[in-house]
Amino acid sequence: MKNFLIRNFIFVIVLVMLITPALSFAQTGEGNGLIPCGNTGQPDCNFKYFMDLVNNVIKFILFTLAVPIAAIMFFYAGFKMVTSAGSAESKTQAKNIFSNAVYGLVFVAGAWLIIRTILLILGYKGDWIGF
Repeated sequence: MKNFLIRNFIFVIVLVMLITPALSFAQTGEGNGLIPCGNTGQPDCNFKYFMDLVNNVIKFILFTLAVPIAAIMFFYAGFKMVTSAGSAESKTQAKNIFSNAVYGLVFVAGAWLIIRTILLILGYKGDWIGF
């Protein structure tokens, strides 16, 4: 039964990974997609729009992916800790999951700071940061 659930879970994950690119669009007709230039009625692409693209990708990874995944991992580790029933091995696994989720968030925040610094060095103003 456990192998059946794992195989089905992996199948669903792979299916979602294959379908997602078909459902996502880099550019919409209104100009508020990933690339806000280049279509008819829109300005020509330049360095500012390239930096806007980098900003949109960073925001997506940082806020749309990293934080919710970390929250799910914290929830899973907490659930594993609560349901460990005194098992030292389960508690150790839960603590490892907690610490790895924190390390991942610190890594993502550090990468964001490095990219922000590089963009500022390249001359892109930091008004896009948002907080």
